[in-house]
Amino acid sequence: MKRLFIIIIIILIISHAHAFGYDFGKIDSLIENSISKRYFPGAQLIIGTSGNILYEKYYGRFTYEQDSRAVDSYSIYDLASVTKAVATTSAIMKLYDENRIKLDDRVSDFIPEFAANDKGNITILNLLLHNSGLKAWIPFYKTCSCKEDVLKTICELPLEYKTGSSYLYSDINFILLGIITERITGASLADFCRDSIFYPLGMEVTGFTPPERLKEFTAPTEYDSNWRHRQLCGEVHDEAAALIGGVSGNAGLFSRARDLYTFVRMLANGGKYYNPYTRGLREERMFTETTVNLFLKKYEALDYSNTRALGWDTKQPPIGSYRSQCGELISENCFGHTGYTGTSIWCDKEKDIIIIFLTNRVYPSRNNDGIKEVRPELHNLIIQTLTNK
Repeated sequence: MKRLFIIIIIILIISHAHAFGYDFGKIDSLIENSISKRYFPGAQLIIGTSGNILYEKYYGRFTYEQDSRAVDSYSIYDLASVTKAVATTSAIMKLYDENRIKLDDRVSDFIPEFAANDKGNITILNLLLHNSGLKAWIPFYKTCSCKEDVLKTICELPLEYKTGSSYLYSDINFILLGIITERITGASLADFCRDSIFYPLGMEVTGFTPPERLKEFTAPTEYDSNWRHRQLCGEVHDEAAALIGGVSGNAGLFSRARDLYTFVRMLANGGKYYNPYTRGLREERMFTETTVNLFLKKYEALDYSNTRALGWDTKQPPIGSYRSQCGELISENCFGHTGYTGTSIWCDKEKDIIIIFLTNRVYPSRNNDGIKEVRPELHNLIIQTLTNK
C-alpha cells in the first residue's frame, strides 16, 4: 500500500511539473478582461489532455455584485444545449451500443403519431445530424401547458424543407431524441443518464433539475421577464425544457467543469475510463470504441456540405463575421458543443487537448453576446500556449 501511494505521488508530481512549463497568463487576462467588460460575471476553465488536467482556474463571481458567491470548483452551471451532446447523444450511443436502436430507425417507429404531414421517413440519424426537415425552434410556452402538448404540437408540424437535403440546427430534433430514449428504456431521460452514464463516471453533481441542497452552488442565469417573471437559478433557462418539466433532450442538464472533463476524457480515450469507486485501479468501458468513433467524426455521406458529427459539432468555417466558436487553430479532428447560457466543451483529438469553459453569460439578460468573440480567442490562445511552448 505504501509503495502504491508513493507511485501515485510521483505521477502527480510529474504531471503537475509538466503543466508548470506553460504560461497561462494571457488566458487569465482574456477571461478577467471579459468579466470586467461584463460579458459574463464568472467562469470555470479546465485545460487538459486525455490523460490529466494541465490547468484549472476559477474566475469572478455568480453575479456582478461584490458580495456575490465566488466561482470555485463546486460551482454548477446550466449547460443549455451542451445537454444535447453530454446527455441525449450519450443516451442514444448507449442504446446503439446495446443494439436497442439503429440509426436508420424511423422516429415514427417509437412515436407513431409523428408520421403525420410527410414526416414518416425521418430517422434517428436525421435528428442527430439536424437535417430532419423540422423547423429550428417553436415558442411552445405561448401555446402549450405540458409535455404532452409539446409533443402533440411537434407531431402536427409540416416539414420546413426536404428531409436530408440540408442542415438546420433544431431543438425539436433533440426533444424527440429525449422522448425516444424514454419510450425505449421506460425511464426518464434524467434517470437513464444518471444510472448509465453520470454515476458510473463519478460525475458527482451532473444532472437535471438540481435539488434544493445544490441550488446555492448554482450560478443564476437570466431574470425571465417574458414568461416566468422571476430570477432563474437552479431551474433550466430554456423555455421548452422548462415547460417539459426541466428534463428534456435539448436542454436542462446542470454540471461543473470537473465532471465534464471526466466525461470528455472518457470519449477522448475511445470510451474507456477508470472506475472512480475503485480508486482508479480498474479500467472499464462506457461505450465501444467503434461507437465513439462513429459518433464523433464528421459525417460525410451527405448531399450537402456538413460540419456535424452525430449529436456533436466539429470545426466550422466562419459564416460572415461570425467566427467558429472553437477558434481557428483547432484541428479538423475535433468535437465539441456550445450552450446558449455561455457554456462550451471542445476536444482536439489530433493535438490531444480538452477545453471546458463554463459561464453564465445570460446573467442578468441574454442581450449580451460578447462571449462570441471570447470563445474563439480563448481556444486559439490555449492551443498556442500548449503547442508553441
